[in-house]
Amino acid sequence: MPLAYPRHVPIRRPATPETVVAAAVCLLAAVVVTGLTAAALPLAGPARNDTTAVAGLAGAAVLFTAGLLPLSRGVRPPARVRLRRIADAAGPGIGLVLAAWLLLPAGGLAPSARLASAVALGGLAVAALTALTGPERGGGAAHCRGGAALALFGLVLLATSTIGAMPGRLPLVAVPPLVGGMLLTAAGARRAIGADVAPDRRPTLVLPRVLLPAVTVVAATGWQLASDAPVERATLVIALAGVPLLVLRELLPVHDRRAARGRDVPDAAGSDGSRPAGVPADRSELLRVLADLRDAAPPAGALLVVDLHGGEAHDHRFREDVLAEACRRGRAVIGPGDLVADLTGTALAVVTRSGPVRAYALGTRLVEVLTQPYQVAGVVLRLQVSIGLAEVAGVAPEDVLRQADLARRRAVQLGRDRVEWYDAYLEEQLVRRLDLERELPGAVARGELDLVYQPVVGLADRRPVGTEALLRWRSPVLGTVLPGELLPVAEDLDIVGELGCWVLDRACRQLAAWSGGGREDFWMAINVTVRELAAPDFVPRTAAVLDAYGVVPERLVVEVSEPRVAADLPTVVARLAGLRSLGIRTALDDFRAEHASLSQLRRLPIDLLKVGPQVVEPGADPQRPLIDVVVNVGDRLGVEIVAEELEWPAQVDGAHRAGCRYGQGFALARPATAERVEAYFEEFPTASR
Repeated sequence: MPLAYPRHVPIRRPATPETVVAAAVCLLAAVVVTGLTAAALPLAGPARNDTTAVAGLAGAAVLFTAGLLPLSRGVRPPARVRLRRIADAAGPGIGLVLAAWLLLPAGGLAPSARLASAVALGGLAVAALTALTGPERGGGAAHCRGGAALALFGLVLLATSTIGAMPGRLPLVAVPPLVGGMLLTAAGARRAIGADVAPDRRPTLVLPRVLLPAVTVVAATGWQLASDAPVERATLVIALAGVPLLVLRELLPVHDRRAARGRDVPDAAGSDGSRPAGVPADRSELLRVLADLRDAAPPAGALLVVDLHGGEAHDHRFREDVLAEACRRGRAVIGPGDLVADLTGTALAVVTRSGPVRAYALGTRLVEVLTQPYQVAGVVLRLQVSIGLAEVAGVAPEDVLRQADLARRRAVQLGRDRVEWYDAYLEEQLVRRLDLERELPGAVARGELDLVYQPVVGLADRRPVGTEALLRWRSPVLGTVLPGELLPVAEDLDIVGELGCWVLDRACRQLAAWSGGGREDFWMAINVTVRELAAPDFVPRTAAVLDAYGVVPERLVVEVSEPRVAADLPTVVARLAGLRSLGIRTALDDFRAEHASLSQLRRLPIDLLKVGPQVVEPGADPQRPLIDVVVNVGDRLGVEIVAEELEWPAQVDGAHRAGCRYGQGFALARPATAERVEAYFEEFPTASR
């Protein structure tokens, strides 16, 4: 059953990339020192063996320690768990110390040096075994720890053999751990630099951890018996030293007593005593906790719904591993009385007793830790996080969950990797958005789309020269929906291409109907998104529609919005060039006249440039409005300027004086249906471009 997790020691701050690089440099330096010491020991004379061995071991140990410390940061487990881990490692450690004591010949070293060497060899061997079989063995830090222990193990063995006149074959035993440890350390250092991530937790390899020390002790004992050497007192002391550790291990059970009473999640982490990676997933218990907080005196608390994006392309097992790691990170930053629940497999719920301000701060910390890269099954994955926050006080549990989920949806819409706070206005926006997403699919088939047309006039004689087709969605449920609200939803639903095809067909059909009566040069402008324009079949499809209605290509103008162009400029340039090669005219809408826009303008193959009133009206320099600069650039590039959104006569006059050839806006003509626009044309029977 889902319950709040017990108190954890606060998480340490993760190592920065600079710290990781410095640690890797120390580890690689330790590898070099280890190799140099191993090469120097056989070459040094008997008088210098001691000095060479001590200096090499000390230097390598210091460098290994300096490199491993920054890579070992993480959540500190409780003291009981740490003691249990020590007891788990001490049993195999005593066995390996005993094996080293038996394998080191009694005549080669003084008893104290032999015992110190045996303890060093056993300790390093168990450290390597723990690092390479533990739950975090997949990370670069674990590889570095195991490699360092193996390299020092081999170096101690080699130093012991050279100092103590060991048999000639014994130094060869040091070669495999020495070489393997150096290679493993170098590989771990490279991995730590490549991905500064928390390692994924895996089940502990219990069989190698238990079997290897046991086999080593049996082999060392057989060696001792085969050599007919007498049993030494120290051998019995070392063997008996493991008994208290076995007793201590039994006194430190892995499971918490509360778990035995059924009040906590069973600990399935294994013999290392770590917390389980899974989280509670009982929705009814989550709602009960929310109800308890609402009914508390005084009511307090907040709910955070955390959505993880990015692991959808992987299999179910992979997503489970990522979610387990996300839960582990989340538990490290929440409070001792907070609840974590798994909602859907890619979403978590966090219930905190803190106030809304602290809950928001908790949400930002969750975004920070959950967006760090994940390393699972040899793959480095980066996720995005969207968090919705809702207060618990005075709200029914189901409503709290709904409000937090609405806020999460808003965070997704605004770009993710953020925390959004629920309020009533937000709900109105999100409910409206959900209604749009529900009703928009099928609008074309139901015949709910419509076009209105806003005339474009020549500013010199105020006669219409063309129109712009503007999309309207006449929804029986939502009323009239304008493009500014309609198109973002269509892009998210991936149906903007369907809408664009309908607009192109309807606009060309209307343009064909307006042919004749002196309007043969009258043009029709349609707006397209960058996504529509980037479609490989856009140019041939447009040509096919023009041909189907018998419309001259020069009478169609394709407009694309300038703020969206920069995201895919090469493709936009290619598509616009393809349209112009057919005779279709092109226009750049919403031109901002910034430095980047002016530089970009030279690359775009366009015929018309549409500027808004912010460009037409005087700015910081009333003597030289920005429109003068734009008109000058347009003249040099052979581009006609259309001043749009002209709502006041003064704006129309200013655009005309600046040199704009065409104008569009409420001050000239409002958008209207095809019938009304045709009646407007009748006032100018000879209107032409």
